[in-house]
Amino acid sequence: MPLVDLIMPKMGESIMEATILKWLKKPGDPVQQDEPVLEIATDKVDSEVPSTVTGELAEILYEENQVVPVGAVIARIKTEQEIPTASETYDFHVEETPQAEQVQATTAEETLSDSSAYNLSTAAPATGSGKANSGFYSPLVLMIAKNEGIPLTELEQIKGTGADGRVTKKDILEYVARRKAGQTQAQPASVRESSASRQESVSIWQPAEKPQDQRVEIIEMDRMRKLIAEHMVRSKQTSPHVTSFAEADVTNLVQWREKIKKEFEKREGEKITFTPLFIEAIVKCLKRFPLLNSSVEGDKIIIKKDIHIGMATALPNGNLIVPVIKHADTLNLVGLVKQVNYLAQAARNNKLRPDDTQGGTFTLTNLGTFGSLMGTPIINQPQVAILATGQIKKRPVVIETPQGDTIGIRHMMFLSLSYDHRIIDGMLGATFLSAVVHELESFDPNREI
Repeated sequence: MPLVDLIMPKMGESIMEATILKWLKKPGDPVQQDEPVLEIATDKVDSEVPSTVTGELAEILYEENQVVPVGAVIARIKTEQEIPTASETYDFHVEETPQAEQVQATTAEETLSDSSAYNLSTAAPATGSGKANSGFYSPLVLMIAKNEGIPLTELEQIKGTGADGRVTKKDILEYVARRKAGQTQAQPASVRESSASRQESVSIWQPAEKPQDQRVEIIEMDRMRKLIAEHMVRSKQTSPHVTSFAEADVTNLVQWREKIKKEFEKREGEKITFTPLFIEAIVKCLKRFPLLNSSVEGDKIIIKKDIHIGMATALPNGNLIVPVIKHADTLNLVGLVKQVNYLAQAARNNKLRPDDTQGGTFTLTNLGTFGSLMGTPIINQPQVAILATGQIKKRPVVIETPQGDTIGIRHMMFLSLSYDHRIIDGMLGATFLSAVVHELESFDPNREI
């Protein structure tokens, strides 16, 4: 029986490696074509790798928790099928449109998107010969450092061979090998203290020792929760957040959806939620205020010409993921509904492709889904703004008419916009938010579907 190589699939231009989370089959097990063989994880999303043929798993070449480069052979399968050509083998890769945000220098060893890189800009450069450590560490490098017990003050001393002195995976693995062999020297206390004073902005609070009689339960964060935690802390360290609030009368929108939702589902085979209607309003306003659809690179502002809307989605395990609706400005309402429903369903079933979570330029989080009136969302880096919508509730409000003021029962909703105060001031943030409110309040109740 011929052997077929099972390779680590391509998962987008900005992802060059993945971690094996779990083997679903063991050597000797039968496998069917397209049946999942293992689970893998990147900085963006977890995925399954299916078999390209029907046969028997003959050999596993990498163990669980190992990091494997894209294109590497990870297993071999015995098969009696005709062996597929390279163009027929399973591939996660999705053709990507040019992304304006991909301005960060990359290397062959380690290519990262802006949204998955951690720049500790206050880190001190290494001394000695060779290229200095830039203080730029990817999540993979930080994870290896944490697993090996390498503190940030020691990580600073590693000489980076990547672009602009970045520490690559190869650099830190070589350092770990030398460290275990006793070929590195611990940093003097005086140097560590000096470095620690420079790292105040990234220091981590350590809780006091708990009393012996305190009853507690300790829960280890899963991998995704660790990534979320790191991403949230980095966002607050990177962007000075400001949040503006507004209230919208969405009665026309609510009544229109209630009127057409059955016909819409019958015609399109999709349920229409409020999320695509909110996204439609956001897209219209981003076209008028392009600075909200940008990112910051040093002292440069990168205006994105494409509008890719991320939508924060809660997973069944309580974690959060942000799939992205690409080119939302080119989709009509039906297209937005289909994309929202597809991505939400794929997220809940752990079927998102790595590309589905990349390239977002602005994010919407619908807090109202969980009964919250309003919130202060954290910016999804490297974006500069995020909009939260609260629960829609009926309330008595004053209605202004040419004939005078009246009180009526209306469907009201709070909105909150968090934005990066480095480039967006209160006037622009409030103006954009007011524009979104206006779009929602002026919704045409007689609109055709």
